Amino acid sequence: MNSRIFYLLGFSCFVLLFCACGRPKQGSRQAFYYNESSGIATLDPAFAKNQSIIWAVRQLYNTLLQTDEQLNIAPSLAYRWEMSDDRLQYLFYIRDGVYFHDNEVFPGGKGRKMTAYDVEYSFRRIVDPATASSGAWIFNRRVDSAEGFKALNDSVFQLRLSAPFTPLLGLLSMQYCSVVPREAIEKYGRDFRNHPCGTGPFRFKSWEEGEALILEKNENYFEKDEEGNALPYLDAVKISFYNNKATEFLLFRQGKLDFINDIDASFKDEVLDKKGRLKKEWEKTIALSKHPYLNTEYFGILVDSSLDIVKNSPLRLKRVRQAINYGFDRRKMMMYLRNGIGIPAESGFIPAGLPAYDAAIVKGYHYDPDKARQLLADAGFPRGSGLPPVKLLTIQAYAELGSFVARQLEDIGITVQVETMQKGLLLEQTAKSSALFFRASWIADYPDAENYLSVFYGKNPAPPNYTRYRNPDFDKLYEQALTVTDDSLRFVLYRKMDQMIIDDAPVVPLWYDEVVRLVNPRVKGFTTNALNLLELKRVQVK
Repeated sequence: MNSRIFYLLGFSCFVLLFCACGRPKQGSRQAFYYNESSGIATLDPAFAKNQSIIWAVRQLYNTLLQTDEQLNIAPSLAYRWEMSDDRLQYLFYIRDGVYFHDNEVFPGGKGRKMTAYDVEYSFRRIVDPATASSGAWIFNRRVDSAEGFKALNDSVFQLRLSAPFTPLLGLLSMQYCSVVPREAIEKYGRDFRNHPCGTGPFRFKSWEEGEALILEKNENYFEKDEEGNALPYLDAVKISFYNNKATEFLLFRQGKLDFINDIDASFKDEVLDKKGRLKKEWEKTIALSKHPYLNTEYFGILVDSSLDIVKNSPLRLKRVRQAINYGFDRRKMMMYLRNGIGIPAESGFIPAGLPAYDAAIVKGYHYDPDKARQLLADAGFPRGSGLPPVKLLTIQAYAELGSFVARQLEDIGITVQVETMQKGLLLEQTAKSSALFFRASWIADYPDAENYLSVFYGKNPAPPNYTRYRNPDFDKLYEQALTVTDDSLRFVLYRKMDQMIIDDAPVVPLWYDEVVRLVNPRVKGFTTNALNLLELKRVQVK
């Protein structure tokens, strides 16, 4: 029999047994079901560049460090660490008794013990140009080129920086930094994407791309709960790939999915009221989980006046940019277009959910049409007279949002023409500095406000500095903050920089996002944090 046909038959039988009659009955194996409408491109952590990949990879692998619910850095593969006085050298002490998943690449198919040499190999692989990892930026220009990664022995890993970088520990918690075994990479090569082998709470079972991905409990997982019980509690995780959000919602209502991440526009009005609360008819069948998500949605404005595209644009004038910021009602926008999902961005660029966020200190923009008109007059455009139309570039999903802002700005004398395009083209134009006014968002890569402020560091290219903002005073504070280890002092510097950005207005902050999850009430222990990570180690399905 053709091996491909044999595989498909075997896989289909497994899925049928796994999913027969809907969900397993009470008292049988505990399985967690979710849908990934965008698909999963790879299970290789070196390419964990988006949420769908990160969520799956997180179940299969571990990193040296991890973040807890409050975004604190916590031990994982490393149980403790030390930093040298000059803040250039870090020593990580590797936990004993951690094993890679059973795999044919190991003698007898039994997973071998993970050591510091595996950490060194995994990090070198990320920066190796031959890997072409999308996570190479984590270490490039930060790690000492000669002695950046070194296993001192089986249990101690040394990392050396070329210059102090205080947010380093947060970077090391990213899924890019997952530890992988050399044997699997050498055997599978590029096919490692669908032959994953890690140390995580779940191990790979099967994957029929576009149909289902199934993970099984790692019986040898090293973490335990507070009472000494082995983690994870679940026996299996099944991920389906229906690309239709209406289908996903229907399956959730039928109890065939355990949660939905985010609420699609097609059914948000059915589930939530205008204030973002669960409607009464759903209260007994759905649990609503909502909390800050480290994502700032904004309009960016190209401000580098040395560029020809900026020289004759009215957006080169700070007062015009400030008028735009004062000229529309963020609170009304959130209520009518977002059903209260998100926090109106009336502070800085740093979002709610980070410790450095403080709306009492960083004063942003609120709706004040009179002030907006005065700023336009001061800029030489009384009531908008003589002000040419401004083109806003966005994608179709945000066209309604752009139109809402355009209508309100028209009342103060600013004409905005909303133009929609494909996401790839928009990203290309912003990267080439050929978009004057554009919709964008910044999702945190790691839990430190430096990640947001780097978007405006004058020595950074686009990306991440899409607005081409340059302010020498800002750059000095940014460089100073990288060397400050005291959190409270560093946060003071972060807030000063955040206020500078707001005052100069190279961006129009729209809202600070929120994680919104619809969860089946039978699911217990399903927590997350402001990075919107999928944490399944402690989940139980009652």
